[in-house]
Amino acid sequence: MNLDPPETLSVAPTCAADGLSARLARHAIEFDAQSLSPSVIRATERAILDGVGVMMAASAESPDVRPFVELVQTQPCLPQATLLGFNIRVGALQAALVNGALAHALDYEDAFDRAPLHPNASLLPAALATAEIRPCTGREFLAAVALGCDLVCRLGLSLRRPLEAGGWYPPPILGAFGATLAAARLAGLGARGLCDAWSLLLAQNSCPGEIKFSAESTLRAVREAFPAHAAVLSVQLAARGVRGFDAPLEGKAGFFALFAGGEYDTAALLDDLGTGFAIEQLSFKRWPCCRGTHAYIEAAQVLRREGFQAQDIEAIVCVGGKIQRMLAEPAAQKQRPRTPIDAKFSIPFTVALALTEPEVTLASFSPAALEDARLLNLAGRCEFQLGEDPLFAHAACGEIALRLRDGRMLRHRVSHALGEPTRPLSDTVLRKKFIECVSRAANPVKPARASRYVARVLALEHENDAAAALCSIAAAP
Repeated sequence: MNLDPPETLSVAPTCAADGLSARLARHAIEFDAQSLSPSVIRATERAILDGVGVMMAASAESPDVRPFVELVQTQPCLPQATLLGFNIRVGALQAALVNGALAHALDYEDAFDRAPLHPNASLLPAALATAEIRPCTGREFLAAVALGCDLVCRLGLSLRRPLEAGGWYPPPILGAFGATLAAARLAGLGARGLCDAWSLLLAQNSCPGEIKFSAESTLRAVREAFPAHAAVLSVQLAARGVRGFDAPLEGKAGFFALFAGGEYDTAALLDDLGTGFAIEQLSFKRWPCCRGTHAYIEAAQVLRREGFQAQDIEAIVCVGGKIQRMLAEPAAQKQRPRTPIDAKFSIPFTVALALTEPEVTLASFSPAALEDARLLNLAGRCEFQLGEDPLFAHAACGEIALRLRDGRMLRHRVSHALGEPTRPLSDTVLRKKFIECVSRAANPVKPARASRYVARVLALEHENDAAAALCSIAAAP
């Protein structure tokens, strides 16, 4: 197999500078894929499987992605890359855009609780689009994903002034840098080229915090379309010789200066680089909604075992930290969400679901559910309180206190919601989740075929053509 860069691309020489951007770029490009440990390989294969399944499900389950699919189908382009969930091939840029929109539309993808972030939401679409136009082995694809994910998580942990302080919304902004890294490595760029691509990304990368406050907006669902597209576009331009900045990250007007007031910790970016991979610390979602709601869903399900009915509840008090408060305020909006994505970011609504439904599933956030008087009545009885325990600063921690009409008080706290590294979802559970997701795709996949695909992805390191293997699930049966 020919893995040389296409003749139309020019790969820039390695940057000789010794700044932070250059050091991170050299590590990203020069890291030997053969040195990936078995545990990192396993963690990365699990993340890829989960991400592909979630994107497939969104192809039919999320109406918010339809304008993106309709738009790219009107654009003349070479059939280079695959729209997951559809039997459609479009240009690489268009595929990154649509698959990026799919990646977070159901809010069912993996998460990094410590920051918190969704490090693979734009990364996987960008990596897949690039690997389809420049084939690579499974192990090389795994290395690109593991390295990109690691950078996103390190960026999140390095910030000493939160992006929110400047009015930004962090997940897509930070995720774009890892997406660009993965695409650049798979495209065959050198370290100088990756710095150029990060520079080009800076000229496009934005996500305002207003995304949290507009009740009828669907941008929160499809937000990963834009960083995925920007990553692939930046890499393609850098490969054609567009020169960027010498220090896109640490420069006096680079990323850290612009987004974090220059307040960051270099050690968080460089310590154990190449030996410690954050992809081993991801959380996988048991429920298709914001990770910050999961502790409350789990607590509600535990409390239900006490044997009461929804009409027996007089009041619900949800206790948490500042991260969780975003999911409960403004109260009027969160108690009566108007869109499925806002419902997925609502503690009152998800708690109402958990207290009344047998399980919280993809079907729980239908338009009919948003109008269900029983759910809305219960959500209206939910209030939020800031907790003093430092543990509430963790994104996957939460506590519920119920006051019943018979005078009983019930309370339960979940310190680390199901799915995080100390309480992981097993391969069996992930397999079941994947099979359910792909059965709901625009082109549904039957369980037997889905099971064969699971086995293939969980052995991706042995594939000669990663993209062919990964996109086979979206092809016609």
